[in-house]
Amino acid sequence: MIWAPLLRLQEALGPGAELMLVGGAVRDELLGRPHADWDLATKLLPPAVMERAKAAGLRVIPTGLQHGTVTVILEDQPVEVTTFRSDGDYLDGRRPESVRLGVDLVEDLSRRDFTINAMALPVGGGDLVDPFGGRADLAAGIIRAVGDPLKRFGEDGLRTLRACRFASQLGFEIEAATLEAIPQRLEVAGRVAAERVFTELDKLLRGAKPERGLGLLAESGLLDLWLPELRPMFGCGQNRHHCHDVWIHTLEVVRRVPAQSGPRWAGLFHDAGKPITRSTGPDGEIHFYGHEERSLEMAEWILERLKASHALRREVAALIRHHCTSPTAAWGDAACRRFLGRLGEDALSLEDWAAFRLADHQGKGVEVEARLAEHQLMLSRLGALAAARPPLALKDLALDGAALMRLAGRSGGPWLGELQRHLLEAVLDDPAANTVQGLSRLAMERLGQP
Repeated sequence: MIWAPLLRLQEALGPGAELMLVGGAVRDELLGRPHADWDLATKLLPPAVMERAKAAGLRVIPTGLQHGTVTVILEDQPVEVTTFRSDGDYLDGRRPESVRLGVDLVEDLSRRDFTINAMALPVGGGDLVDPFGGRADLAAGIIRAVGDPLKRFGEDGLRTLRACRFASQLGFEIEAATLEAIPQRLEVAGRVAAERVFTELDKLLRGAKPERGLGLLAESGLLDLWLPELRPMFGCGQNRHHCHDVWIHTLEVVRRVPAQSGPRWAGLFHDAGKPITRSTGPDGEIHFYGHEERSLEMAEWILERLKASHALRREVAALIRHHCTSPTAAWGDAACRRFLGRLGEDALSLEDWAAFRLADHQGKGVEVEARLAEHQLMLSRLGALAAARPPLALKDLALDGAALMRLAGRSGGPWLGELQRHLLEAVLDDPAANTVQGLSRLAMERLGQP
């Protein structure tokens, strides 16, 4: 259903504007998928779009006049309106050196990447404009380049990754000739800025079929271009606790964790350190000692290379750091509280840790039922302990630093931090000790004062 404010814009521009909904918005409208973008195209030149929109009381921003684009604000939402255009030569593997305005709609659609993105809908109603068979490809679940795929991928290297991303998001297959063209355009793909690569990879990982997208990255050579550190995971056999090699296990975990950036990136990297730490014991058992630390290091430098946000890097690090922690019935309450405290230090909720740990268990493919039963039992126990709101961090102590300095009659220094850590350990063992009186007594004993 066309967003109602677009009709107001069409009325402002006039019936001769040929205002069209284009690109991914048309694709998602036909698929019934929600979307936030409403990209529009028109035969009008930018000055005419600006003049008519302003005359109708709409706010207009000249965001890309050199490419024929202006932005109109509709109900506080920016909507790009671009004049029908054709592109000049692509010399940098990303953007055309020039554009030519005033072409017809079909020529405008011919410059787009895939047939499913090369359709247009008249805003005021009318027949779908589909010169390249996009609707049929939507019905068949196919991602096909518009025209010659070698040309399309030679123009813009990011399109190679977008093909894999759409396969993940939509669950589609890439048409054979389109897929075969990707390895031949890796040099062009390698020119794409890291920030743009990260954005596409992030969308791929958050897709409905991330395992499909990742598999296509591996098959096409894009994985070796942008994430070469992951290649050793292929065929890296594991021990009796797994039925998959490290790569297949990784795909299983990625598809099972929540479809959010942090869990999906953490799932991709959580066992990346296994190939380099793989060893065989005297009994023939395979081990991966220290793989958590190596996986964490790899995740940090790869995400830094891809210019990921610090917030995402912290979340991924926290999930990887704790992914091998497996509380058991043998743990005492104090050990459980210490674990909850460590999660808190990393700003990782019990629920997020549990969802990731569950996916890791399921992705192993063996002993699943027993693992899940123990996991659920311990999750219930940890949840009950957390619900009691025990003191888990220094900020939870009944006496803060200032109170402890007054009690000791001393100014701050290393002794204070040592004392606070001692008191925290005491209340983790016995939460009932977290009172002013109880901590005062423990503090004075620690300081050797009566």
